[in-house]
Amino acid sequence: MNEFHFGYKVRQHLNRGLHDLPPATLDRLAAARERALAHQKIAVHQSVLAAAGSFIHHQFDNLHLKQVLMALAVLLGVASYTFWHADQQITELEAIDSALLADDLPIGALTDKGFDAWLKSTSSQ
Repeated sequence: MNEFHFGYKVRQHLNRGLHDLPPATLDRLAAARERALAHQKIAVHQSVLAAAGSFIHHQFDNLHLKQVLMALAVLLGVASYTFWHADQQITELEAIDSALLADDLPIGALTDKGFDAWLKSTSSQ
């Protein structure tokens, strides 16, 4: 016997016992059912964006000021490190480009297999 069949049997048994109840009890049960249905939440169909917006709004309602400030501090730290790292790479590339444009490099260095090592040693100075 599966759950659906069991539920069906329970419903039949309860419906048979319903006829044996006094009318006052039936009226109270009907009134309680009406009150329960009045308080029942009605499912509202929302679009995906509206559901995502309500989820985000619900999540931000539960945040405290310390959590928001810590998240902003971490975000600021990551952004400043990314900016600093990109600036360092640009500075290294500028040094190599200006050395190439100023002809400070010997001609043999351009064809040498150790050219990359030479570039790294000059850019670190």
